[in-house]
Amino acid sequence: MNDLQNFRDRVALVTGAARGIGQAIAQALVDRGAEVHVFDIGVGGDGGGGAGKRLISHNVDITDSEAVNAAVQGLPSPPSLLVNNAGITRDRSIAKMSDAEWNDVLSVNLTGAFNMIRAVTPAMTAAGYGRIVNITSINGLRGKFGQANYAAAKAGLVGLTKTAAREMGRKGITVNAVAPGMVMTEMAEQLPKEFIEKALDETMVKRLAKPEDIAHGVLFLLSEEAGLITGEVLKIDGGQYI
Repeated sequence: MNDLQNFRDRVALVTGAARGIGQAIAQALVDRGAEVHVFDIGVGGDGGGGAGKRLISHNVDITDSEAVNAAVQGLPSPPSLLVNNAGITRDRSIAKMSDAEWNDVLSVNLTGAFNMIRAVTPAMTAAGYGRIVNITSINGLRGKFGQANYAAAKAGLVGLTKTAAREMGRKGITVNAVAPGMVMTEMAEQLPKEFIEKALDETMVKRLAKPEDIAHGVLFLLSEEAGLITGEVLKIDGGQYI
């Protein structure tokens, strides 16, 4: 193990980590020694844990700022690492998109990340140290037909990342974002074959990412190796965005 990616004695928070990319990130942190707390809907609200009780789940609605504040304050130790991964989709063209479909996606994908950052940074500031990584998307950088809500939220997350980096840098906190392309999660594998083939054709390396590929980039940005990197967006997409 690279000593600079040794997270022993670090406390991490990962949102939306019950499956997919978030689960891969949480497990990678546990494997490297961190105590990881997962905030997600529908997970063990009793704070139950696994992996030797270093992976602990909390049933938290991140769109509810009061619930987020209470959950963060209730942790045994304040987190020094935060990964805002939680996200939903409600795809539809702008002409057909409902108010609820717009608001639900913005609430989870953007407001939820804001709530988390605001809740954890006081303790990070007091400690003089923190690492925050937000999971955006290449579709937040280029737009995507049928994803006005998702693309707008993910674009907003880029702006939030850069603003937080400006505000938090002098306090010892770095804030960065990772922008995946299509990632072959269980959900993605259920998409129509033509969707997957189109994404594959867009790549330069002719391979679509796995959740672990995204986790590798996130862990780098959380590590001491990335101590002078802040306000950046790292695309992990095999060249889809080019």
